[in-house]
Amino acid sequence: MKIYGDGEVKPVIILDTNILLDVLVFDDERAHPLRAALDAKQLDAVATEKTFAEFLDVIGREQFSLNKDQQQLISEQWKNWARIISDDELCQAPWKCKDRDDQVFINLAYSLRPSALISKDKQVLKIAKRAIKEKVTITSDHLLGMSLSEQIP
Repeated sequence: MKIYGDGEVKPVIILDTNILLDVLVFDDERAHPLRAALDAKQLDAVATEKTFAEFLDVIGREQFSLNKDQQQLISEQWKNWARIISDDELCQAPWKCKDRDDQVFINLAYSLRPSALISKDKQVLKIAKRAIKEKVTITSDHLLGMSLSEQIP
């Protein structure tokens, strides 16, 4: 949980690139409640410069057929929702992901404990049982973000 200056409390959530694609590019129905919670600013969605840059690289790929204006709108939407912190602020998580590109998401979640990381990556999800002991929830459930936002008084 992140407590803001006005006393507002929000659950800390990290969204990996595939989840962001579901929310911002594919308009996946399963991600609609998560998007609603992000729109309502009920979650402290956190990214780093590196994860943000990765997302921009991915949405710029030909396979998504997004023109520059669409990419800009998607980028601005994620910036509007996310609190972006420096990669230098991250702690090294005690768990290693076989996919090195995903380690930054794990380190981010670990650094901001208690937190939740929503990912569809199988290598990331394999860490979930160990991570929960350190107050890091790792799941592929898009609805987690909405259920976390509902826990706030």
